[in-house]
Amino acid sequence: MTVTITLIGGPTALIEIDGFRLLTDPTFDEPGAYQLPHVKLEKLVGPALSPQDIGAVDAVLLSHDQHSDNLDHAGRDFLKSAKRVLTTEVGAKRLGGHAEGFAPWQATELSGKNGHSLTITATPARHGPAGIEPLAGDVIGFVVASNRPGSRPIYISGDTVWYDGVDEVARRFKAGIVLPFAGAAQTRGPFHVTMDTNDTIETARAFPDAVIVPVHTEGWKHFRQSANDLRAAFDTLGFGSRLRILEPGVPTAIEPAHSG
Repeated sequence: MTVTITLIGGPTALIEIDGFRLLTDPTFDEPGAYQLPHVKLEKLVGPALSPQDIGAVDAVLLSHDQHSDNLDHAGRDFLKSAKRVLTTEVGAKRLGGHAEGFAPWQATELSGKNGHSLTITATPARHGPAGIEPLAGDVIGFVVASNRPGSRPIYISGDTVWYDGVDEVARRFKAGIVLPFAGAAQTRGPFHVTMDTNDTIETARAFPDAVIVPVHTEGWKHFRQSANDLRAAFDTLGFGSRLRILEPGVPTAIEPAHSG
């Protein structure tokens, strides 16, 4: 089963699978600055596609609502048109409307035509080193699984570093495609709060035959590593063939390894 992924910019990607259209962390603002309670964020690159270009989606998979590089002003407007908005429990309370809150390992189902359905499971995430939780707030990732026999799930990490929660996702789900949020973001101190190249390598090792499709690597001033850094690291270690770096705005068909 082929999956089509279109990178919009930053953490925002359109995932098309089995007739469903899913959008991760919507960010559609043009470049600009955002003053958050603890840090100022600066966006350097606008989106490759507009909300109008994307059209209707079946669900938004929102890892968290409290940071502007994951949900900006235009992204908040986009939520109103999505059929469903899946996010953290506290995020759903803040957003109101039709946002639905999930704790890690809670799941829901999307039903479509021809008997197709997707099971979407919230996964744990830690937005930086141990102890960051009171500052960073709650974050989740997602596993998207089709009911088609022999299909492989898709894992979307959300803003997280490599830690035992991500390892547990790998133990529970044999994902065929993994989207790590991998820009090595650095905002609050001498540590990163999203995956760096080492974290992404560990994630690739935990999902040993998955196609690795990094997002959230470009477009913001607080990123410390890029997709080119990932390419160099993966090539050096001999598994560069598993890395797919997307060109923004270009739909890319990705075929995961089959189960069994």
